[in-house]
Amino acid sequence: MQQDHLPIVRQFLSYLTDERHFSPYTSRCYGLDLRQYCDYLAATHKIAHDEAKEEAAIKGKAPTTVTGRILAADVETIRGFLAKLGEQNYSAATMARKIATLRSFHKWMEKRGHVPSNPMLMIRTPKQAKRLPKAITVDQVERLLSAPDDRDLLGARDRAILETLYSTGIRVSEVVGINRADVNDAGESIIIRGKGRRERVVPLGTHALQALRHYVQMLDSEMTRAGLAPDPNKALFVNKHGTRLSSRSVRRKVSKYLAQVGLDPDISPHTIRHSFATHLLDNGADLRSVQELLGHQSLSSTQVYTHLTTQRMRDAYDKAHPRAEAS
Repeated sequence: MQQDHLPIVRQFLSYLTDERHFSPYTSRCYGLDLRQYCDYLAATHKIAHDEAKEEAAIKGKAPTTVTGRILAADVETIRGFLAKLGEQNYSAATMARKIATLRSFHKWMEKRGHVPSNPMLMIRTPKQAKRLPKAITVDQVERLLSAPDDRDLLGARDRAILETLYSTGIRVSEVVGINRADVNDAGESIIIRGKGRRERVVPLGTHALQALRHYVQMLDSEMTRAGLAPDPNKALFVNKHGTRLSSRSVRRKVSKYLAQVGLDPDISPHTIRHSFATHLLDNGADLRSVQELLGHQSLSSTQVYTHLTTQRMRDAYDKAHPRAEAS
């Protein structure tokens, strides 16, 4: 089918961004999952797309449409779609996300009165193998942070970004969302707008503050030479054109510096976040504090890091205790 989203799907995606405050990336993933669902229903029932009919189907006036099939979907319909997906060898994590998308979509339709019941209540999410977050050592972090040459503006910017990521543990989407006014130099802290537009204040370490000051000083000098005045409400981290950096750009920069210092190219900005949390816990920070710093709503999201620190304690015990080795 591969068409623009159906009216009912567009309404749902608007709900995700406008009311649930989902990020554009997450909303786009939900949209791709639902497009697969719609394409499956269209192919299964041999339905050609007609925008006017799809619009009318929301009010129950055109049952022979994809929208009509969505509204009439039962457990068998859902299972048929999931079986079709199963033939494509998706990972358990991807399948779980697609099921979560359908669950949210059908729950929304039920709450809006589009359907009398939610067939997803009868669908279970397959168990996934628990994947521990990857973390790198302090020495590896130091090598990465020292990679950018901060004698020029772009190098100073990149050093400031890397130092901020490790100093705060924030997400890459959060670091690119920082405005100049969000940095409290005197208070040695920074305002972060996280998921769901929730704000939190996180402390900045000495190295991150120094890197930020150096970058801002160089940026302001460059702007002065160009006859421009700094705007506190504009982006802190900008590209060579003076506009806000994208998350993708930051990921590319991280990959560049990883290659430069000979570290694993699979390390990502999110690995830096994991390392931040793991290193804090390794050095005695309590779980609640780390939860607040990371911006996790649920403590269970933070508890995954305790598995890493427990394993490290186990390894240290096995190496050091005279009676740890099996006979």
